[in-house]
Amino acid sequence: MKINRRLVLLVTAPLTVAVAFSVLALAPATNQALQADRLTSMVEAADGASELANRLQRERAAATALISEQGDAEAFRLRTNATDKSIAGFRSRTKGLSSVPGSAQGALDRIERFVEEMPGLRAQVRSGSSTVSALAFGYRIVIADLNSYRDGIAQADGVDADIADRIRAAAALSEAAEHTAQQQVTVMRAQAAGGFTTASQRTFDAGRMGYTESTGAMFDLGPGEWRTWLERTLSGAKALEARRLEDEIGRTGTGKDLTVAPEEWQKAANDRQELLRSVEKRVDAAVLAQVSDARTTLIWTAGAEVALVVLTLVGVVVVAIRLGRVMIRRLRDLRNAAHEVAHSGLPAVMNELSQPGALRGATPEEVARRTGDPVRTTGEDEIGEVGEAFNAVHHEAVRLAAQQAYVHEQLAETLVGVARRGARLTAVMVSELDTVQRDEADPVRMKTLFALDHLAIRMERNTNNLLVLGGYGNARVRSADVGCSTVIVAAAQQIERFDRVSLGAIESGIGVTARAVHDVAHILAELLDNATRYSPPDKQVGVAVWRLWDRAVVQIVDEGVGITAERRAVHNAALLEPQAGIGDVRSMGLHVVARLAARHGIVVELRDSSGPGTIAEVTLPAKVLALDMEEAQAPPPGALGNDVGYETPRPITPPGPGGHRQQPAGANARPGRDSAPIGTGVGLVGAGAPVGGGDREAPPGHAGPRDGESGGGIPGRGHGTTPAPHPVHDEPVSRVAGVSSSGLPVRQRRAPQQWPAAGKREGAEQRPGTGAPRPSPRRRDSRQVSDVLAAYAQGINRSTNHRGRSAPDDNTERTEK
Repeated sequence: MKINRRLVLLVTAPLTVAVAFSVLALAPATNQALQADRLTSMVEAADGASELANRLQRERAAATALISEQGDAEAFRLRTNATDKSIAGFRSRTKGLSSVPGSAQGALDRIERFVEEMPGLRAQVRSGSSTVSALAFGYRIVIADLNSYRDGIAQADGVDADIADRIRAAAALSEAAEHTAQQQVTVMRAQAAGGFTTASQRTFDAGRMGYTESTGAMFDLGPGEWRTWLERTLSGAKALEARRLEDEIGRTGTGKDLTVAPEEWQKAANDRQELLRSVEKRVDAAVLAQVSDARTTLIWTAGAEVALVVLTLVGVVVVAIRLGRVMIRRLRDLRNAAHEVAHSGLPAVMNELSQPGALRGATPEEVARRTGDPVRTTGEDEIGEVGEAFNAVHHEAVRLAAQQAYVHEQLAETLVGVARRGARLTAVMVSELDTVQRDEADPVRMKTLFALDHLAIRMERNTNNLLVLGGYGNARVRSADVGCSTVIVAAAQQIERFDRVSLGAIESGIGVTARAVHDVAHILAELLDNATRYSPPDKQVGVAVWRLWDRAVVQIVDEGVGITAERRAVHNAALLEPQAGIGDVRSMGLHVVARLAARHGIVVELRDSSGPGTIAEVTLPAKVLALDMEEAQAPPPGALGNDVGYETPRPITPPGPGGHRQQPAGANARPGRDSAPIGTGVGLVGAGAPVGGGDREAPPGHAGPRDGESGGGIPGRGHGTTPAPHPVHDEPVSRVAGVSSSGLPVRQRRAPQQWPAAGKREGAEQRPGTGAPRPSPRRRDSRQVSDVLAAYAQGINRSTNHRGRSAPDDNTERTEK
């Protein structure tokens, strides 16, 4: 998890706790504000209920007059229309109510049912089929439910006691108005019936008593000003007239005709109802105003508390973000600097220090100080201390790398010095061998001399490996390009079991540039040596070359048991990225191949063969190729491996003067010294046809490569740089007859031919630096020549047997499983 997320979680945890406690603290105020809002809505609906009760009372009076023939249908219709408007208003106000107390909700449900049944009741009134008692009872029930709703909202949650008393006082006033309305209907029934009955008399008296009790409850629960409003309103002429008529009617006994006219009573009763309604409106408005004020106060209080909490939390978050951004920015700077050092800066310094001469005479401490401090995020806090510690670690890492580079330079110089001394000693030994071989005729001694010569070539390749590991290259550069087949032959002549190398299909016209000849041959020699060492001794190692667009591919195929995929991946990684150090001596050939390939952009890769064994694939880029060059064909397949079906021609010329056979130039010299085409390798005498004349050996006093030179590459020691001409065959090399046991194409078989003696070929170019032809060697008879050749073959076999074989320290490491 990244640091910014950690900081967010670190800040979020206390903020969450703070928000939780803030919510708990704000919950009461918010709940009170919500309850006040709901109460306001219920009070507004109570105002509509008061209006609807008044309309129903008037409609009831009109219906009673219509049934008792004291009124007309038009008046009843007007009253019903006014009632319908009040019903619509009441429904709109009660539609969005929530959390209504139980008693009030029950009253609303009953009111809704009565409204749905009202059309039937009105139809009975219009048809005259309903009695006055049934009519009065129906209206009285719904009006009682309206008053019950008004009284029930006082029981809502969170209602203040003072507000609850006022709501009950307002409901009591509505009940008082209902008692006077019932008196009006009772009198109208008595007038229609010719006087009071005992029941109607009791109803009339109960209405007067109910009015008194209701107004008394209002006076007790409501404020004093409400009593003043009622007393002042009912002290007028209209109210006094209604009171006078009420007293007069009340004094009339049972069964007596009422002296008050119906029209007079209805007018007085309606006027009194209007007066009571005006007081109800003022009381309802006062209750609504008080509830609204309480709601506003609670809402502002809750809003202020919420705003305070929110501002506090926002302030905390802002401060945390500012501090966190500073910390995160510094940590990111530290991280970026660390990434820059780890992925770019330090590898670049290490790569620079791995180059030869990177120190330039500076000490490791000076190199470390020169790189500077990669992290500039320093300070007195912990992040700054981490930055300073990282700078110290970087300084120490660079110092250690510089110290290692110094040690490597010293070791490389030691290896180069040892390699150069070995090269000088090898040159002296080879010179002495040349001197001894020229006049030696004893086959037994010649066999020993040839074995020593072969070992000297392998020692020289091992010396060249040390020079490559020391960071030096081959100082000898040829002046002309060389054909790829010739380079392969020269590489094969540098290994112990060159006779097991079999040339497969080699596309003609592919050559190697002069500056890369020795390094390419050195690479192929290491790979061929590795292939012959780790494959069965009775199997051939095939080599094939073909062109691929602007590149050339060389494949070396052996028939060993192969390499595991994991081990092959390790080897390929080492071949792709050569290490800067000296390397492991056990895998010296692997590191040598990697370094030489890196110099010229050559790609070397080990692949799994379809059968047993391993394929070493060398891809030569365009810059090391000399394409479409005219080169002599290489020896036919089998010239290196003695494949069945190919005859090995002997480089013996016809007998010369005196009855002796004349040896070709270099026939008595060390094989591979005067006969190799690039001036190196074991000659093919006894194992195949010689490839052509080569360069001569340096004089005995030759001190080896100079400073900055290398003995690596092809171990030919001649000073001539022009390649010797190669034998030319009649048929092209690319003709294929089949597939060899190693899986490579095999050229078509041709008849053996006599190779011309060195220096005698037609059109051969004179080597530079030679003013006169090479003097002919001392003549020998045919038996001497045969003995010498037999001694050479025995010497080669002796050099490759167990007793005379050198330590396998010059091969590419391979794990055979």
